[in-house]
Formats: sequence, C-alpha cells, structure tokens
Amino acid sequence: MNKAFTKENDSEVDDDLPAPPLPGGKNYITPGGLEKLQAEFSQLKFRERPEVTKVVQWAAGNGDRSENGDYLYGKKRLREIDKRLRYLAKRIESAEVIDPARVRSEQVMFGATVTIRDEDDREKSYTIVGVDEIDVAHGRISWMSPLACALMKARQGDWVTFRSPKGVQQLEVIKIEYVALPPEK
Repeated sequence: MNKAFTKENDSEVDDDLPAPPLPGGKNYITPGGLEKLQAEFSQLKFRERPEVTKVVQWAAGNGDRSENGDYLYGKKRLREIDKRLRYLAKRIESAEVIDPARVRSEQVMFGATVTIRDEDDREKSYTIVGVDEIDVAHGRISWMSPLACALMKARQGDWVTFRSPKGVQQLEVIKIEYVALPPEK
C-alpha cells in the first residue's frame, strides 16, 4: 500500500484505553496526591509539550519527514504526552479529595496510617492512599489493595484476616492515626 494512504501511527498499537474503572467511580485521593497530579499535568502541558512542538515544527521544515529522526521521535513523544494528559485530566476530574488530618474516626478508613503486627510478631505501618499515590517502599498502599480492604473498618486491637500470596494471615491492628501526609518525592 502506498504510504500516502496510511496514518502516521498505523504501525503502532493503539493502547489509549481508558483507566480501569474505580468502584463507584470514586477516585479518592489525598491533597498531596492531587497536587502531584496537577503539577505533572502543568509540567507536560505548559513546558514539555510546547518544547517538543517547537522541535517537530523545526524538523518538519527540514524536508523529507520519512527519514527525519527528530520529526518522527517528536511526533511519537507528542502522542505520548497527549495520552498522559488525557489520563491525568480524567483522574483530576474524578478526584474526591480527603484530607487525612481532618478525619476523625476510631476505625480504619481512607487516609489512615495503620500499624499492624503479623503472626511473626513483626510490626509494620501502612498509610491507605489513592490509587495514584501508591508507594509501597514508603508504606503507602491503595485503598483498593487486598491489605487495605482487609483492614477497612477495623479498630485498634482487632484481628483481621488477610489473604496474601503466602497464604492466609492473621494481623493485629496496633495503632490507627490520621495525620497530614508529608509530600511525596
């Protein structure tokens, strides 16, 4: 087929699929998590995209686009940026901000920092955050994760059953606190 009758991205797989739906359409997020999404959106839209657009315009003026690496890479990068911008816009639009510092509950809810003790008498702390804020290395787990689901509505001193890859475990809730979260790095 003649190249004139193909779209520029025909050879690429269209993976611009919508984000997986959240239960009830809720996108719970902390204030810091929302700020991080908004900062990434602004960075992409107002800094990176205009810079890449300038490079593509410059490269387009250099003639043959079929073998012009700057042009081809630039167009590909613009598609990636536009895809990420659409994703971020949907996530920001559906965000339901919950500030953990304002939650008053004796039960584990969104935003709680929970200290648990496992069957081997090891203590660990986890903070229950939104799906866009997950950082397991820093103990931030999604409110939809199996561990968070097992802990939801538990109170201090309760034992909960958690099904993990290691098998069924019993966890004791040692401490529940709601505090303002430090900004993510």
